[in-house]
Amino acid sequence: MIIISDEHVDLPTPNGPMRTHIVRPAAPGRYPGIVFYSEIFQITAPIHRTACLLAGQGYIVAMPEVYHEFEPAGTVFAYDQAGSDRGNALKTTKTIESYDADARAAIDHLKSRLDCTGHIGALGICLGGHLAFRAAMNPEVLATACFYATDIHKGSLGKGMSDDSLQRAADIKGELLMIWGRQDPHISLEGRLKVLARLNELGTRLSWHEVNGAHAFMRDEGPRYDPELAYSLYGLVFNLFHRKLGQGDLTTIYRKD
Repeated sequence: MIIISDEHVDLPTPNGPMRTHIVRPAAPGRYPGIVFYSEIFQITAPIHRTACLLAGQGYIVAMPEVYHEFEPAGTVFAYDQAGSDRGNALKTTKTIESYDADARAAIDHLKSRLDCTGHIGALGICLGGHLAFRAAMNPEVLATACFYATDIHKGSLGKGMSDDSLQRAADIKGELLMIWGRQDPHISLEGRLKVLARLNELGTRLSWHEVNGAHAFMRDEGPRYDPELAYSLYGLVFNLFHRKLGQGDLTTIYRKD
């Protein structure tokens, strides 16, 4: 059984400190790092449980609070209409420049850690899928998994609702894993095909999966959760990160006594 350690750090950004939750294997050693972006609700219990699944595979997982400049550290929005309204309002209040600066801060933190190998990946769900897509534009990010990433096809993330994610997709040099729910009302077939066409045009290293699932089918709370589908897709994520990020240095725990 992998024992997980749980901590947080407050990282400096141009828009104030960013509370970043860290989970990692408790065993001594060096591990690859993953920047894990949440939904609009911030670091909820389902997001934390997903991070622990990743950490249990041998990764240091950093979860930034994406709305740190607007809400007190530790704020979590409820999975209700009020929480959805607040998260969606902030999604287009925060600037793209601030989102990108946050990614840079999280990557730099992981690279600076003595317990990190320096091999970096990104993962995101919903809003976080789009943020992970943008984090992949940083050259250190070797592999990225995006679950039902919202707004990429519309270019509507951030203040002014005019992001440049598809235009800048050429900056993504690592491998992408893009996963979509065919019954997701937030990302239409036309929208998905627009993203796919752009990535194919660029020759991006890409795996593309469309599954029968509604929006938030990975979230282990609520009626849309599909546990069998979720666990099968986690296998794809683990495979990607194991291949591209490698394994940690566990010699300190496997030594002969």
